[in-house]
Amino acid sequence: MSDDPERWQLEGDSAELYERYLVPAMTLPWAVDLVERAGVRRGDRVLDVACGTGAVARVAAERVGDDGRVAGLDVNRGMLVVARSLKPAGAARIEWYEGSALELPFDDREFGVVLCQLGLQFFPDRLAALREMRRASTPGGSVAASVFTAIDRNPATHALSDALDRHLGEGASLAKRNEHSLADPEELRALFGTAGFADVRVETVARTVRFASAAEYVRIQFAATPVAALLADREPSARQRLVALVSADVSAGLAPYTNDDGLAFPQEVHVALATA
Repeated sequence: MSDDPERWQLEGDSAELYERYLVPAMTLPWAVDLVERAGVRRGDRVLDVACGTGAVARVAAERVGDDGRVAGLDVNRGMLVVARSLKPAGAARIEWYEGSALELPFDDREFGVVLCQLGLQFFPDRLAALREMRRASTPGGSVAASVFTAIDRNPATHALSDALDRHLGEGASLAKRNEHSLADPEELRALFGTAGFADVRVETVARTVRFASAAEYVRIQFAATPVAALLADREPSARQRLVALVSADVSAGLAPYTNDDGLAFPQEVHVALATA
């Protein structure tokens, strides 16, 4: 896995597995929420920064219709390959760009709405990225970004991170814990203010996320997220043993959220909303 926190990579078919398993359970519901909070409407010009496999862009494309425009940008080529393969019906055509949030390949004032779902915390220079989003926004345009709240308010990630450190060594959970590295709402609000945005507000939102079981949640994390890199150099038997150990720990930690219907746990984010 790259040392560049903006370039957390999913290798091989991990991007496809991410789209298949994590987007329906996690990413898509948050995408619908973000697009709604940003007030995306028919005819809008929308940019999705750190678009991944394109969940936010696809939701936005359905909202703006043929009169609008949607562009998605990500540094991860594998994610963009999957994004390009998905063609939502009855929506605006989506333009896909490979590039960095720190140097957006767009003109000044090109978009009326700029969105960033669960990506801002990974950027190596968050302030620079926000300034780029503001530069690409029309005056008075809307910018909305979501980030995870504190890890101890997100029980599945917390349980998984503790289990990774216990069984794969201290620091094994760094990729998961970094997901929560911008958890202070005041820090988030201040970043937007320093970047020059007006009318900044931060809303904290919780949703229930469901999987068939805690073991399934762990298997998907090892298959479709950067956690997979922890097992890449291990023998198959060692991989199976470690996945079983981590699954057992996570299952125990998430027992309060498990019943006959499966696993249902709360997930919480901060959503920053601002005017360019």
